Amino acid sequence: MSIHPTAVIDPHAEIHGEAEIGPYVVVDGPVRIGRGTRVMAHAYIAGWTELGENNEIHAGAVLGDAPQDKAYHGEESYLRIGDHNIFREYVQVHRGTVPGSSTVVGNHNFLMASAHVGHNCKLGDHIVIANGALLGGYVEVGNLAFISGNCVVHQFVRVGELSLMRGLSGTSRDVPPYSIVDWQHRVRGVNVLGLKRAGFDGTRIREVKEAFRILFRKGRNLSLAIKEVETHGRVSSDVAALLGFIKSSQRGVCFGA
Repeated sequence: MSIHPTAVIDPHAEIHGEAEIGPYVVVDGPVRIGRGTRVMAHAYIAGWTELGENNEIHAGAVLGDAPQDKAYHGEESYLRIGDHNIFREYVQVHRGTVPGSSTVVGNHNFLMASAHVGHNCKLGDHIVIANGALLGGYVEVGNLAFISGNCVVHQFVRVGELSLMRGLSGTSRDVPPYSIVDWQHRVRGVNVLGLKRAGFDGTRIREVKEAFRILFRKGRNLSLAIKEVETHGRVSSDVAALLGFIKSSQRGVCFGA
């Protein structure tokens, strides 16, 4: 185990023998840090936080601090982080606010400098959250989503898998899977490059694009557009996932330009 002599480690913390703790790091509480995880200078890890293996926590990052919620009064709640995640400078990820609840970060995610993840968020895998992006409480982000710099996501919103939020955009509505969204919850098109990188072939991409044309380009009532997609022809598993996401929305989804 490599722990710099200037680090301050709570006696209740559990740190794997192959983890690395840098100078002036503070580990405050019953934190658990897994094999190969590297915590760099001046990072602060607090509360009931669990870090898996091979994570990188850069200078000044704050993980597991109390939620920014006036209803929170110090109850036990959690931050659970998987493996192979990168938290760059001054990222903040807060633990849950309801007693016994958790904020969850999956695996292979990349959170860039000064990104903020509020209490009770659920992040999947292979997500990129760029510099200065802000996620309110209870936000859910699907696998392989890309949230660009200085984006703002309202509390309780879902960001679908393989979606892309362009820089400076904001949303108080759910972001459909596979979409490109900008400005204020506006669907601009299909994230074709992201789909290709994820291994979608031409047929799958064309099926998604045709569904988007009906759903977001014809200016129709969304319920009627969903029925048209369902009766238009064979509904692929990708399109079925898109329709299922829209049907299960509690806040409404982003709308077409």
